[in-house]
Amino acid sequence: MSTGAQNMGGRTAVDELKSHMSTGNAKPVLKEIQAALEKLLADGTTTTIDLGAIPFAAGDERLLDEVLGKGEIAATIEVMGRSLVEETGIPGVWRVDHFDEEGETLSRFVEITYLPEILKTQREDAQAGLTRLEARLTEFDGQTH
Repeated sequence: MSTGAQNMGGRTAVDELKSHMSTGNAKPVLKEIQAALEKLLADGTTTTIDLGAIPFAAGDERLLDEVLGKGEIAATIEVMGRSLVEETGIPGVWRVDHFDEEGETLSRFVEITYLPEILKTQREDAQAGLTRLEARLTEFDGQTH
C-alpha cells in the first residue's frame, strides 16, 4: 500500500504508531497503584482507579500493561454485556473492564484489592442459591434409588 497503512498482523502502521502515543499519565497511575497496594497491606483499604476518568492514550495503556503484567486468574462475566476481570502480575492489583453488547468499552478500572467486588457472591444471590439447593435436595430425596 502506498498510504503507509500497511497491515501488520491485523494492525496498521498507524495503529502501531498510536500504540506508542502517551499522555504521560501511566507513571502517576502506577505510583497511585503502588501507594494503594501499600494501603491495602497496611490496613485492608481497597482502592478503585477509574482509567476512563483520566486522560489515557494507547501508549499509557501499553506501559501500564507492560509494568503490571499478566496474572494467573481471569474471569468473564456475561450480564448486560461482558465484563472481564483479570489479575495482573502484581497480586492484589486487578484490571476490570466492562463492555456493552456490541463489545464497545464502557469502563476500565484498576482495583487494588484481595478480591474484586464483582467476583464476590452477593448475599441475595447466596440466599437464592440456598433456596434452589433445598428444592433440589427435596426433589432428590423424593426419588427412589
